Amino acid sequence: MSARRPVFLGHTAAPSGAELAFARLAGELRRRGVPASVVLLAAGPLTDVLEADGVPVTVVRGRSAKVRRGSGPLAVARGAVGMLRDGRRLAPLLRAYDADVLVAQSTRSLLVGAVAARRAGVPLVWQVHDRVSAEYFGGKRFPLRVLGRIAAAGYLANSRGTLATISTGGSPTAVCPPGVDMTTVPAPAPQRSPKDVRIAMIARITPWKGQDLVLRALAQMESAPRVRFVGGAHFDGDDAYLAELEELVGRLGLTDRVEFTGHVPDPLAEAAAADVVVHYSRLTEPFGQVVAEAMAAGRVVVAAGAGGPTELIDDGRNGVLVPPRRPDLLAVALDTLIEDWEQREQLAAAAADRGRDLDLKTSAAIADSLLARVARDGR
Repeated sequence: MSARRPVFLGHTAAPSGAELAFARLAGELRRRGVPASVVLLAAGPLTDVLEADGVPVTVVRGRSAKVRRGSGPLAVARGAVGMLRDGRRLAPLLRAYDADVLVAQSTRSLLVGAVAARRAGVPLVWQVHDRVSAEYFGGKRFPLRVLGRIAAAGYLANSRGTLATISTGGSPTAVCPPGVDMTTVPAPAPQRSPKDVRIAMIARITPWKGQDLVLRALAQMESAPRVRFVGGAHFDGDDAYLAELEELVGRLGLTDRVEFTGHVPDPLAEAAAADVVVHYSRLTEPFGQVVAEAMAAGRVVVAAGAGGPTELIDDGRNGVLVPPRRPDLLAVALDTLIEDWEQREQLAAAAADRGRDLDLKTSAAIADSLLARVARDGR
């Protein structure tokens, strides 16, 4: 059962986790014979990713893409008006695509998508990548949940935890984790000796991802591993945070051990090249795509024990969970792992087994089934 012509709507073309996840999903749907297309409200590197995967993409520059986190009330009001206008502008494009379902792949594209879908006469599916919780949205979570319940005919959530933060009103739902393209996963490499262990943290450079917490943990460790921080500063404010991190590295005496790589085109290769991958978000992680990719590559993952990673990692069996926002405990966990070569080998093998459950093909099948149901039944 297949949705015939789904169109995915994204508000940004920056190559961050959620955007890369939906791009891979759209590509895999096309390989299943589902002619998925993408509309973006901004131009950027994601268009190249989509086109390279054979996914048709149209850029319609929208005012909604100009509203930033922390904007004042007037800017937010103007942005909301811009989103409504964007929605009206997109409706003819959906009709031209002959779309039978529109997928709003972010909270910011939800309002635009709601207007466009209603005017084009097609049902809307909300692909929920963010936890719609006080931690992320404060008081805005309430109107966002209401909008979703009014506008969405179905929901694709990246984890059970994310799904629990929205109000679906009985509409069709599916937990559709961002899958890993197993054809690109290298064979797991043996773990290195304690003195040669390599650690990587792979995440967009932004405060909520917690790179500063990892630096503070490194400063408290007994061992002195080299660590690569892999990821770019893609959005407003991220460059300032990167400067703070670089200053913190010097202040903590970590200059000879830490490297910031910037954005890389293949983060999976970076994960595979490490022995231990750290994922230590300051906020509750909705899913943790890097966790899934690193596990599939047979790497040992150390993650904050909250949100999506707890749905992937069985602590002490196929990875390690550490209480969030506790650099001291993270330091102990990393020191213990580095010294216990045998434990790392066991955890890595179990991680690879778990990673095989996270195939992109499985995620595409889940999405295909829900999109087909919504396209058929509408609202």
